[in-house]
Amino acid sequence: SYIPGIGHNLQEHSVVMIRGGRVKDLPGVRYHIIRGVLDTQGVAVRRQARSKYGAKRPKAATKK
Repeated sequence: SYIPGIGHNLQEHSVVMIRGGRVKDLPGVRYHIIRGVLDTQGVAVRRQARSKYGAKRPKAATKK
């Protein structure tokens, strides 16, 4: 299955949740891993499309 986003923390016996959805340019890949669920961490420093990559909302910049 495909791991979306940049980088990941998965090891050999990690438990993941998968969803359907193929990757057009990779033959035979028909599933995606859901980031931020079970043993997968979300993508760090993600500003847009955060829910697709399991990224938390960034802290607001403090104003002076």
